[in-house]
Amino acid sequence: MELTEQQRQSVKEWLAAGASLADVQGNLKSEFGIALTYMDVRLLVLEIGAAVKDKPDPEEAKPKPPPPPSMDDDDPYADDPYADESFNDETTPDGEQAAKVSLSLDRVMRPGAVISGTVTFSDGAKASWLIDQYGRFGLDPETPGYQPAPADMRAFQLELRAELRRHGYA
Repeated sequence: MELTEQQRQSVKEWLAAGASLADVQGNLKSEFGIALTYMDVRLLVLEIGAAVKDKPDPEEAKPKPPPPPSMDDDDPYADDPYADESFNDETTPDGEQAAKVSLSLDRVMRPGAVISGTVTFSDGAKASWLIDQYGRFGLDPETPGYQPAPADMRAFQLELRAELRRHGYA
């Protein structure tokens, strides 16, 4: 069915006012006595070069609540320049080479641990680590008596902290 120029102009006005395709379909029927299928209305809108305005999502229309207060206020490491950095093949802000530490989290936590995993230090030594329900940290090296270098421990602590944040623990 072919519409007159006045009818086409009415369709454009309805769409500009925010009408949906279903609204246009109803208005054509009630005002002009023209019964079109929904698909015909879609094709008509394309043919006359009009555009249907997207209605805002109900989620976007509501004001968003403010984010919860940051826990960084009580964080003693909040000013730490290494806090969210990875320590594999990077340099520190001072320009020195950072220790290479590889860290992983266990899929199934060890008994008594809230979270646990393994670490490989820069010298290749491996150890298991855990944090218990009281927040106590434990490190169990594969080699009895092994003590990681201070730079390795610092890199491990920072890498662990970043990994825990990625998994929602901090």
